[in-house]
Amino acid sequence: MKKAYVLINCSLGSEKEILEALRSLSSVKEAHGTFGAYDIIAEVIADSTDKLREEITWKIRKLPYIRATLTLTGVVGQS
Repeated sequence: MKKAYVLINCSLGSEKEILEALRSLSSVKEAHGTFGAYDIIAEVIADSTDKLREEITWKIRKLPYIRATLTLTGVVGQS
């Protein structure tokens, strides 16, 4: 199982709508609003790195009102 954390910047006032959309995706384990440089953080899981990339690129990043994302992946052997 592969895991990534996606930090999301969105249009002002669209946080609730984006959180609802993220939480409806089967690949999103958790999604939370945040204070600071990013508006939302989402934990995304998939069976492979390729599937993880597809989920982030074609489902999450294409959601309306998302302006920018930053994806963080874990380092193998550092748990």
